[in-house]
Amino acid sequence: MLKLVSLMALIPERAHGRGRAAPSVAPEQQRRFLEIARLGADEALARLDSRTAGLDAAEAEARLERYGPNVVGNDRKDSILRELFVRAATPLNVLLLTLAVVTFFVDDKVAAGIMAGMVAMSVVLSYVQERRSDKAVEALREMVSNTATVRRQGEGDTAGRVELPIEDLVPGDVILLAAGDMLPADVRLLAAKDLFVNQSSLTGESMPVEKFAAADADAGAPLEARNLCFMGSNVVSGSALAVVVATGRDTCFGALAGALTAPRQATSFDIGVRRFAMLMLRFMAVMVPLVFVLNGWAKHDWLEAFLFAIAVSVGLAPEMLPMIVTINLAKGAMAMARKEVIVKRLPAIQDFGAIDVLCTDKTGTLTQDKVILERHVGADGEEDERVLQLAYLNSHYQTGLRNLLDVAVLERVEAEDAARMIADFALVDEVPFDFERRRMSVVVRDHDGRHLLVSKGAVAEMLGISVNVDVGGKVQPLTRERLDEVRRVARELNEDGFRVIAVGIRELSPTREAYGRDDERDLTLVGFMAFLDPPKDSAADAIQALQAHGIAVKILTGDNDIVARNVCRQVGLDVARVVTGPQIDRMDDGEMAAAAREAQLFARLNPQQKVRVIDALRAQGHVVGFMGDGINDGPALRAADVGISVDTAVDIAKASADIILLEKSLIVLEEGVQEGRKVFGNIIKYIKMTASSNFGNMLSVLGASALLPFLPMAPVQILLNNLMYDFSQTAVATDEVDEEYVARPRSWDMRAIARFVLCIGPISSLFDYATFGLMWYVFRVNDAAHAALFQTGWFVESLLSQTLIVHVIRTGRIPFVQSMASLPLRVATATICLVGMMLPFSAAASWFGFVPLPGGFWPYLAAIVLAYMALTQVAKGWLIRRFGLA
Repeated sequence: MLKLVSLMALIPERAHGRGRAAPSVAPEQQRRFLEIARLGADEALARLDSRTAGLDAAEAEARLERYGPNVVGNDRKDSILRELFVRAATPLNVLLLTLAVVTFFVDDKVAAGIMAGMVAMSVVLSYVQERRSDKAVEALREMVSNTATVRRQGEGDTAGRVELPIEDLVPGDVILLAAGDMLPADVRLLAAKDLFVNQSSLTGESMPVEKFAAADADAGAPLEARNLCFMGSNVVSGSALAVVVATGRDTCFGALAGALTAPRQATSFDIGVRRFAMLMLRFMAVMVPLVFVLNGWAKHDWLEAFLFAIAVSVGLAPEMLPMIVTINLAKGAMAMARKEVIVKRLPAIQDFGAIDVLCTDKTGTLTQDKVILERHVGADGEEDERVLQLAYLNSHYQTGLRNLLDVAVLERVEAEDAARMIADFALVDEVPFDFERRRMSVVVRDHDGRHLLVSKGAVAEMLGISVNVDVGGKVQPLTRERLDEVRRVARELNEDGFRVIAVGIRELSPTREAYGRDDERDLTLVGFMAFLDPPKDSAADAIQALQAHGIAVKILTGDNDIVARNVCRQVGLDVARVVTGPQIDRMDDGEMAAAAREAQLFARLNPQQKVRVIDALRAQGHVVGFMGDGINDGPALRAADVGISVDTAVDIAKASADIILLEKSLIVLEEGVQEGRKVFGNIIKYIKMTASSNFGNMLSVLGASALLPFLPMAPVQILLNNLMYDFSQTAVATDEVDEEYVARPRSWDMRAIARFVLCIGPISSLFDYATFGLMWYVFRVNDAAHAALFQTGWFVESLLSQTLIVHVIRTGRIPFVQSMASLPLRVATATICLVGMMLPFSAAASWFGFVPLPGGFWPYLAAIVLAYMALTQVAKGWLIRRFGLA
């Protein structure tokens, strides 16, 4: 799949000016591109051993074997051993392995084995989970792959056109380009009509560049050539026929494949995980040296104090966090796929769940995406068959992107009438649609050789270039009074819920065969076409569900405000304020911020105005999702926190989106948002449990180090405790999330996490001290000779308390009564607790320095664990009542 990857961060700034330097091209590659640019179209085809009819299947297959798939990424995958080595070479793992070697040579082989085992578990599980998630996401991405329209001899339709995955393109292939297409390879134009290409991902220049098919002898660099287009750019308007010059890593885009694999800009999700990890590391930086000094000074065994401090640091480090995050995201991606939501980028799942404002077009989202041509009327509002005939010629002969309105026109005309019009008129030229003019025109020739320009487009834009009006077959000047009457007809159709398109004509001199935008003037308005796009039955319920879950819905559309307001009213979307594109152009930043906040409907927008609305919302702290599928939606999809498109969208929309819906429906989107919130909820569960437990352990270790004449727990026992606890938490990804938690958007709130840790952590430490008192005063373990019993007792209590507390922290409700953990999580926690209780009595006890616990210990332990869970439940309830769910 071709992805639109921005190179802006990879291209150095120019020393002067606002632009950026173009990416460098290898000298040999540059020479080849320029040679082809300087040739005529036929010579370029001959140089590439191709022809206008395209390659045949055998030629294409041979070239695919020679040049390889049209993929720009680095296909070389590291070996398993190398990937495992890279994962093992993290600072924490290096520290653990170093410590394992040291402890091995000081004759503590069990501790060395545990530390090596922790590294192995972290590395292997991380590798396996990441492999699984990569394969899962890749499989999902393949469901929404992009294609190119290619001429292949002996294949496809009567013109030899066939839709092929872009991976199958080879040098010499002849392709057709239209508005909305991504450039699937580096190409040389053979024919072009008003072709404008956006090359900003390559050059940094935001304005589209017009391209031509003629030889360009003056080109000084490939990206400056007027007849070359490059992978990574996209067609803004117009159409073209082109031959593929280079594919895959041989393209200018592919030459930068190494740079393209550089890490993308961190998302809010990445930043949140990093901030939590850094918080824990800062705690370690303070606590570990303090534990080392306290124990070394009090016990006078600095080697043992060092090993203990390192074990404590390992116990405090969130070394399993990346794996837990990966497991949750991969599971979430698969769960969302079952709900018809395809995730292209795993971290986008959290951003998806955090959306609190959804901006979307109305067509196909609020409406059925099945446009019906209901009426075709003259400028006086009376039914007029000529309007339909002219609209048919325009829709039939255009070669660009046919939208739903064109389809509706073509379907309305009877086959016999269509055949007659095609026989009576031949295509001379066309002026393709773009979002600046908001119209498209064709020039046709009748049997007498006369040329007629037939234009259709938005009412305001069409009236702006019309000087006459045809009323009942009589052409009259478009006076102010007549203009008011024409506008009244269009407004009444709008108020009836129709989308109105104007049709105009102009007779031209038959002395030339090429026409352009300048010829779209002095038109005679013939009439209007009124289209109906009925609202979806599910739209009202979907909007209500989104709003109930804390998501404000705002409509951003290119349609006029009357039609859009009518549709919004039918689906129950309260529109208190409407803002139009022309109004936005007159607003300063302060006015724009107020409009973005207060308005529910934005109409008559161009692509840049959509981006401005989204930027204004994001500047106010909102997490914005944008749902779009059209040519003009690419910039807005990239500007939003989460770009959402559909699998039937144009290439540029799919390439720009983070999330792809297999069904264009707000209900599907709402269900996907719920899954995103569940994934985030499970990640936060692990973070809260780990952070509060670690903070409590810090307080316990500090006190024990200062007060006890021996270590409260042997280094090997701390490591084993941490290993077993982390293993139990791998099942958190399978857990359900309370309905009230997913009822509103969720995002990273480090203040809430810190508040939770500072409240629950000391409670954990309180019951650790209760265990210390139990062992010291009840079981008389108050000298170094009985240290093993003390350490065994705290090991079991610590393992059980921090493993079982997940059942309290995982829900805002009463555990086991109002909310039950998933079966895998219950099994995992119960298994770890049973193993921990059995260890002191097992044959392996001596390996870890455990001794059997007296029978009287177990009732006390049960009371301590139950009291800990009860007090945590009370504290959690107070936090929720005081601050709400976090």
